[in-house]
Order: sequence, then structure tokens, then C-alpha cells
Amino acid sequence: MNIDSNNTTALAENKVLILYLLYRSDKDFKQDDLFKLVNSINNINYFYFKQILTDLIDSNLVGSYTKDEETVVKITSKGKDAYKLTNDVLPGLMKLKADNTFEKEFSSIEEESSITAEFIPKSENEYTIKCKIVENNETIFEVKTFAGSRDIAKRIVDHWNKDASNIYPKILNLLLENDTNKED
Repeated sequence: MNIDSNNTTALAENKVLILYLLYRSDKDFKQDDLFKLVNSINNINYFYFKQILTDLIDSNLVGSYTKDEETVVKITSKGKDAYKLTNDVLPGLMKLKADNTFEKEFSSIEEESSITAEFIPKSENEYTIKCKIVENNETIFEVKTFAGSRDIAKRIVDHWNKDASNIYPKILNLLLENDTNKED
């Protein structure tokens, strides 16, 4: 087998691997999360992954759109049909590794992407902080606030990322506090 033939085979396998993962989950993926998953299965570099994904998007096998200010991808019906026709291109060992990795990595990716926080500089001493909780690709909680320094903005973001599961219920309780007092 010559080098071009090896590259063509690897390209086809990686395209089908991406289609398989998107077909299997049938959910939206942030491009970076999909890369983490593909890379953990087949160890490809980011630029090669982006080239393959762009090819799949240009072929309308994968759709790309913005959701909650982030670019996400999802398999299209044309992509599902293409996967069904080409799934035999994916070697059995790679599919087995994908299945095993998918369960472990996908749950950690979902967990990781369900709690997010970022700060955006408005000026040298003004920062907007956005903290979110996302479940099943729907934002269930979002709060925006202001910080007067980069250090404070970073501390808020770090605290939210580490402890959102405790902070979120406290905020909800504070918001409902008036209702609770009325019942007494």
C-alpha cells in the first residue's frame, strides 16, 4: 500500500468516525468537545480534525450553527444516510474503542460543558462575568454580573466552575425566600 492510499484510508476512517459519533449521540456537540472525543479514540491533530469537519460540513453531512453564542455541530439526515452506507469503512477495533471511549468521555464532556463561566473585559477595570448551567443543550440557569478588576472576575469564574452545584441552589433559595416567608 502506498502513502497516498494510507492517507485516503485514514481520511475516510476519520470522516466515518466523526459521523459515527454524531450519529450515535444525535445531540449537538461543541466542536472542541467533538475533537476531544475523536482525539481520545484515534489521536489526530486539531488542524487535521478541523479540515475533516469542514469537509463534512461543506458536504452537508454535518450541520454547523450557533446556539447560546457557541458554534455546535450535529449530524444531518444526509449525514445519517451517508454513515449507514459507509459504516463498514470503520475498522472493528476502532468502533469498539469508540464505543468504550464514548461512554466514558461523553459523560465527562457533558458534565464539563454543563457548567460554564467566562469573563469579558469591557475596559481595563470593567469586566462582565457570565455563569451558566446547561442541561440537555438547554440553558437552565444564567447569571451575568460585573467586576471592577480582572482578579475579581477571575475569582468569580473559578469559584463558579469549582462549586456551581452548591452555589446554584443557594441562589434559587434566595430568589424564593420571599415566597417562603409569605407561607409562614
